Amino acid sequence: MLVGFVIAYLLLSIGVGLYAATHVKNTSDYVAAGRHLPLYIVTATVFATWFGAETVLGISATFLDEGLRGLWSDPFGASLCLILVGLFFARPLYRLNLLTLGDYYRMRYGRTVEVLCSSAIVISYLGWVAAQITALGLVFNILSDGSISNETGMLIGAGIVLVYTLFGGMWSVALTDFMQMTIIIIGLFYIAWLIGDMAGGVGTVISHANAAGKLNFLPAFDAKDMIAFLAGILTMGFGSIPQQDVFQRLNSARDEKTAVRGTLLGGSGYFVFAFVPLFIAYSATLIDPALVAQYQESDSQQILPQLILQHTPIFAQVMFFGALLSAIMSTASGTLLAPSVTFSENILRGTFPRMSDHKFLWLTRGVVVVFALLITWYATHTDESIHGMVENAYKVTLATAFVPLAFGLYWKRATTQGALASIFIGLVTWVLLEIVAAEADVPPHFAGMLAGIAAMLAGSLLPQTLVKPTHGHVAEHLHTTHSTTHAGR
Repeated sequence: MLVGFVIAYLLLSIGVGLYAATHVKNTSDYVAAGRHLPLYIVTATVFATWFGAETVLGISATFLDEGLRGLWSDPFGASLCLILVGLFFARPLYRLNLLTLGDYYRMRYGRTVEVLCSSAIVISYLGWVAAQITALGLVFNILSDGSISNETGMLIGAGIVLVYTLFGGMWSVALTDFMQMTIIIIGLFYIAWLIGDMAGGVGTVISHANAAGKLNFLPAFDAKDMIAFLAGILTMGFGSIPQQDVFQRLNSARDEKTAVRGTLLGGSGYFVFAFVPLFIAYSATLIDPALVAQYQESDSQQILPQLILQHTPIFAQVMFFGALLSAIMSTASGTLLAPSVTFSENILRGTFPRMSDHKFLWLTRGVVVVFALLITWYATHTDESIHGMVENAYKVTLATAFVPLAFGLYWKRATTQGALASIFIGLVTWVLLEIVAAEADVPPHFAGMLAGIAAMLAGSLLPQTLVKPTHGHVAEHLHTTHSTTHAGR
């Protein structure tokens, strides 16, 4: 019954995705769902931005090992990212009527900065999407009782996500996200109620976790731990802001107010609901300590699914794996689309300025296929954990793309020279420190961001010798420029 349900659910997801493809008439439909999405769908799709394999399998496994101190990056940093986007970035970016976030860098700083920042954004998705594909392989392996290898499961999962993302684009992402978020909430709340009762109740689980030190969140009162705390939160909190999947979700809203509210609601909902898998996973230590000990020695990511398979009735298993597949696939589809669109629009399209919209749409779909193949290859050849892949994904954007975005929006004196200096100095600082001082008190990527800020200030305030200065506040002056520029491309 369980396997039959999974097959039916996967077919349903493909069907919804292919139905969504009927809404796609042009590139705007494919990338931004025609900017028609209402509040409830925007909220669902923003929530689904982060609620994937990392949340259900990755951070729950990390919580069992390290407690809340191991989760500074996610869910705390990830939630902070979405809240900051809603408060400070959604409104000015939505007003610009952009296709991709890379378009912003071109409009504000020029073609070179566009290519550099877009490249950093594309690279950052390698680990993030691979984590989702890895999780799909793990799920299929568990459900088949080992008959399907992890690698084969990854291929199956990647193929399914590719099919409905390829044709429907953001419309497929949005509609499947809404369906999948509904299943996630219902399924995981039911499992939490069932497992919590088996463990002796919510109070018992929380008291036990507190006594074991798992709820200690704040850093020790010393410089090294405080820096690690800030770096852990801000790697995703800031580094995930210049990301196409976050931008494409808010940019798909039907109006500016919906973009802001949907981002804030989705981010807040993610923060609250991310603790449900933690509660379920920790309950396992009370229900079956031997199982927890066994898989902590081998693969702690299997603790939660094995707990469900071994200690719950078939209906609960259906609910859990339905929620798990929903979480993974909703994130995988959006994060597969985002780098593909960025690469097509901000790197390839400049090479073909006269390409028609219809041809560009098919070019983008071709890039989706290539990127899916690349990600699947990477996922099948890495030994890194799901949590590790996600945690490392946004170091490059923190060191290179965040500073030009934030300063460009909120500092009128930011120039192209300053942006180039920030990207170069931030990248060099990060890479160099990763080589010579990877275990330093100040993490290399965090040092890269700080160096990038200093370079932006210096590069913008010093005489503009490298490039002509840019003037004006992008949120006030570039809407007309974008409309003219994009129409002519």
